[in-house]
Amino acid sequence: MNKPLVLNERAAILLRQLVSSYILDGQPVGSKQLAQNAGLDISSATIRNVLSGLEKNGLIVAPHTSAGRIPTEQGLRLFVDSLLEVQPMEEGLIDQLQSKLDPDKDVDDLVNQASQLVSEMTHMAGVVSVPKQTGATLRHIEFLPLPDKRILAIMVTNERDVQNKVLHLDKEYSSDELQHVSNFLNQQFTGQDILQIREQLLSDLDRTRQDVDNIMKTAIEVADKVLLDDVPEKPDFIVQGETNLVRYNENTDREQLQHLFEIFDRKREMLGLFDRCVHEEGVKIFIGHEAGFEGFGDCSVITAPYSVEGKAVGVLGVIGPARMNYDRVIPVVDVTAKLLGEALKGTSID
Repeated sequence: MNKPLVLNERAAILLRQLVSSYILDGQPVGSKQLAQNAGLDISSATIRNVLSGLEKNGLIVAPHTSAGRIPTEQGLRLFVDSLLEVQPMEEGLIDQLQSKLDPDKDVDDLVNQASQLVSEMTHMAGVVSVPKQTGATLRHIEFLPLPDKRILAIMVTNERDVQNKVLHLDKEYSSDELQHVSNFLNQQFTGQDILQIREQLLSDLDRTRQDVDNIMKTAIEVADKVLLDDVPEKPDFIVQGETNLVRYNENTDREQLQHLFEIFDRKREMLGLFDRCVHEEGVKIFIGHEAGFEGFGDCSVITAPYSVEGKAVGVLGVIGPARMNYDRVIPVVDVTAKLLGEALKGTSID
């Protein structure tokens, strides 16, 4: 295992200044510019010697079109791990975030809001994985008749998650029949886990091939549609602010930008990365190819898990250029993830 590279004070100051300048404008940094900005009483020749050492160690590179230098992925990693000074968020900004993540909203609204907030605050793409609600409990169900042998099923699960579904049936049902059905289902199954209800209904379907009470048969028929049919899956993660990345296009290869947008459409890679982060503590930073995405190139991902009652249920993060302001973005991701977990406490995610 390679030992981590340790820089002397002069090299560390120059690398920090070079990375900071590159983050600011995305342009290669020359020795003359470093001499002006680094605050070191050394000659340009000495600076060039130090830069040569940094280049030999794979921390910076000189693009063929310029005499200046830019940091490599390895150089950015060293900067983030050893040279970065992260400033805490201002209390006023934290209060604003907290007020916008309203605990009275349902899970979907909160996840969408969190994704939008980190996107707006960082000017990058905000990504939040949607928590899996494997323990959904039936609270109430009712049915309304619609034309053409259709009914509207309204199902409330957990405390306040509402799902509406239009069902296509083989016959017309009156309002009275549907009221009897909803009464029966609410009396029999309120408070039970949806998966257990499904198992019970499947068992009842086998038992009721013979002659049974009409209400019971109708209830099973209708519930069969609303509970047993394929329900549209919720997205595994929410992405907002992808268009923010276009503004970096002047310094980003157009083909790479296309690869980046394709990543948003391919769930497997994104979920694979988030799965690596959900049970890790604190903020994780992936620079360039560290994210494991083909064609990711000159981009970075910053993530933090969010937890409910001490249990990690999802990951919040941002995707942007590798030359992002890490000192500003890291606390936004960290704080928003913690506030999202707090806001989700009352949503029965289990």
